[in-house]
Amino acid sequence: MQDSFEMWLIAVSVPLLPAILMVSSRFHVKVSSLCHRALAWALRLVRGKVCVRSTHSFVFSNCTHGRAESVLETFELYAETHPSLCISPQTVKSLEEVVKRVSPTLVLELGMHCGYTSVLLLRLLPPAGRLITVEVDPLTAELGEEVILVAGFKHSQFQVLTSSSADAIPTLHSCLEPNKGTSKGLDLILMDHDPQQYLSDLQALKGEKLLCPSGCSILLIHRNQRAEEIREILDHIRARGDCYHIRSELHFMTELFYREENGRIEW
Repeated sequence: MQDSFEMWLIAVSVPLLPAILMVSSRFHVKVSSLCHRALAWALRLVRGKVCVRSTHSFVFSNCTHGRAESVLETFELYAETHPSLCISPQTVKSLEEVVKRVSPTLVLELGMHCGYTSVLLLRLLPPAGRLITVEVDPLTAELGEEVILVAGFKHSQFQVLTSSSADAIPTLHSCLEPNKGTSKGLDLILMDHDPQQYLSDLQALKGEKLLCPSGCSILLIHRNQRAEEIREILDHIRARGDCYHIRSELHFMTELFYREENGRIEW
């Protein structure tokens, strides 16, 4: 099925070649580079949806419903023999360590993928903890939410927003209202969406005063992204030592720490 999708995409791309040639000649863009980027984007989109559908079907059919541990184990079993959007075992271990250390009550996840990380986060949260996850693709959001419910979690413990991160961030104040009196903002953020949005989203979250002023850990997932694609946000963090600190830089994940300017960051 995946191969037929790819062949269909290639067939659809051929009639677009004249337009691509015109754009490339006008704006001095190399045709090969432009074609490669367009086709790669389309294939990533289709492959992602196929992966989400097949992953969801496997997990839904083979896990023990109502048990988060079984859901995670079934995800991992699927990932052993199929392309998967599950994070690596090394990332899981580091993420577990951070969540246990921070013990957050309000977590924001940007980029839901197949729902694996959402279930992992909810399993690690304290009893009063709550997860808000933002996913731009409606199919991924729908299937991911079903996976969370299958894992045994209730809507009072999480909320799925089907939206781009840029559109979702200004609306998050209303999502945090149930936690008034128990938290001053987000104390853990997991960014696992588009690395090119990491910096702008962090700036938007700070501008909206959504970061907990006494301390907020921000986790940047790398996956297969090149290091230079997150260099912009790291340069920004290093230039703002008054309120940001790079706590750790691993091959697959970087942890940042934020505290309001009038607070001291001590380690």
